[in-house]
Amino acid sequence: MVDDQPMFRAGIRMLIDSQEDMSFSGEAGNGEQAVALAAAKRPDVMLMDLRMPVMDGVAAIRKILQDADAVGLEKPKIIALTTFNRDQAVVDAVQAGASGYLLKSAEPEFLLAAIRTVYTGYSVIAPGSIHTLFEHAARSYPDLGPDLSVLSVLSVRERDIFVLAAKGLSNGEMAESLFVSEATIKTHLRSVLNKLELRTRIQLVAFAYERHLLGSSTGQA
Repeated sequence: MVDDQPMFRAGIRMLIDSQEDMSFSGEAGNGEQAVALAAAKRPDVMLMDLRMPVMDGVAAIRKILQDADAVGLEKPKIIALTTFNRDQAVVDAVQAGASGYLLKSAEPEFLLAAIRTVYTGYSVIAPGSIHTLFEHAARSYPDLGPDLSVLSVLSVRERDIFVLAAKGLSNGEMAESLFVSEATIKTHLRSVLNKLELRTRIQLVAFAYERHLLGSSTGQA
């Protein structure tokens, strides 16, 4: 748990300690301490406030994941915590590698479910449309038209998968749309993420908005 408010950290610790399938591995009050904590404790999941002194949450997320990559260790899943639903720092956190984000006002049961979800490898987002968040952020990106060159590494089918995933379709919905199995969708989606050097589906959405790829003919050969 990383947050500069001791009372908030204490509340989260009590919540985690009340769960039979979870254990609280440590806490930090700023991003610099978070980097040290991640190296020492190797937690499975980290909750990361984004606005803190010394080093902010976005910089801490980036450093923690880079450090784990550098030594070949398993990277922690990181959930960004924010006060505002339309927060540019959330977009930056996702691009840095966060597995999703939650509002700090989230209900305890929702937070616990989110921790379990990211632990299994999936992304989580605060209630509401993720597209609203990224559409808002995209207004600050230079609008030079869709940058289709970044998709040149993908096959035609992988481009189809990219567009559908970026629009928020589930694996089942994509399989139905493309008349293939969900297993095939998962295989293609893993390939898309690897080729684009992305970690999560939520990063894929951010990637698409940043490069103005939604609404373009990205699925065409």
